[in-house]
Amino acid sequence: MKEKASPINTIWLAMILISVVVAAYTGHMEDITKASFDSAKSAVTLAIGLIGAMALWLGLMKILEAAGALNFISKLIYPLMKRLFPHIPEGHAALSAIIMNVSANMLGLGNAATPIGIKAMKELDEINPKKGTATDSMVLFLAINTSSITILPLGVITVRAVAGADSPANIIIPAILATLVSTITAIFACKFFSDKSNVENIKEISTKKTSEEKTDEYKAPVLKIIIFILFAALIATSIAINMYQVEKITFDVFFKGFSNWLVPLLIAVFLLVGYFKNVKVYEVLTEGAKEGFNTTVRIIPFMVAIFVAIGMFRSSGALDIFALILSPLTDFIGMPADVLPLAVIRPLSGSGSFGIMAEIVNNDPNSFSAYLASIMQGSTETTFYVVAVYFGAVGIVKTRHVIKAALLADFAGIAASLIFAKIFFEM
Repeated sequence: MKEKASPINTIWLAMILISVVVAAYTGHMEDITKASFDSAKSAVTLAIGLIGAMALWLGLMKILEAAGALNFISKLIYPLMKRLFPHIPEGHAALSAIIMNVSANMLGLGNAATPIGIKAMKELDEINPKKGTATDSMVLFLAINTSSITILPLGVITVRAVAGADSPANIIIPAILATLVSTITAIFACKFFSDKSNVENIKEISTKKTSEEKTDEYKAPVLKIIIFILFAALIATSIAINMYQVEKITFDVFFKGFSNWLVPLLIAVFLLVGYFKNVKVYEVLTEGAKEGFNTTVRIIPFMVAIFVAIGMFRSSGALDIFALILSPLTDFIGMPADVLPLAVIRPLSGSGSFGIMAEIVNNDPNSFSAYLASIMQGSTETTFYVVAVYFGAVGIVKTRHVIKAALLADFAGIAASLIFAKIFFEM
């Protein structure tokens, strides 16, 4: 059976063909020829610039992973997950896997989250009384994943830093707020669309728990606790001195100061967490950096393809026509026309949307469009990819209301991104 092409294939091809047709009509053939080469060069240049930053941050994430940060977060969110998934028996491996998956996503560990998520789906399928049909727990788990609970959107921050944004990390707070809106929307949508007749009959399924899912209590020697207290005191003193030098402390002053402090503090805290847990921070960071290098190299073809399509689309004049047609909608909601393609493609393709976001940021890193695109990319997820991978792993063919709930969460996340971008951009 021939595999069905992804929607991004049609969208990408349409952008290229429309660009050629419009350029032939407007006489911009020379412009799109130049744009195709310049855009390909810009994509590779940006990707090469990403290698160092991605290597650093994925190395830091590797330290957190080795330090057991996933287990720590898992214990914090266990009570909430237990209430959200009441049909899963007490102590069953499915709930532990779900918690670990959500924890990994919160830390931006996408590479670790996917295999854990597939494991969670397989565990859920073991207690599924109707094989091939998604249960309420499966649907909710997928919807939460597609709403993208992310505390630290590292890839987006890295792109902004390499492109030369004044405050690369100032998207963190609005991105967290936007992802909270989308996640809450996903949860309520699942509860609203759920067919009450399809209640999971899993009481007779035996529970199971493996030793690898039992988390140890967090313990730290007295000396390390003292080091942490001294570090915290030093930081608090530095903040107090800086704030004292400011004549009037307003929210926008505090927000800008917080954004500037955030990245160095995160680096220091991540390293201290690893140190407290006896992780060989240097060796583990360099090991994670290799993964960062490989990850960046893998996205180069996707970035080249998207950059070329957008460059040609813009140079041909098609983007101006597109913006004019959609101006009543974009003007009404206050969304820049160049960000609208990202909102359309985000649920369809992660690599495609990342390329569009990177192109917008690289074009003008300090613009509102770049700020909005960064928040949108950092607070939403590739819905159809997640559904296909997770449900495909266990042979689910009847997905029930998961698409409706996930797309509603995507819409809420995009709308929230626009609202919070307008609130925080001028600060």
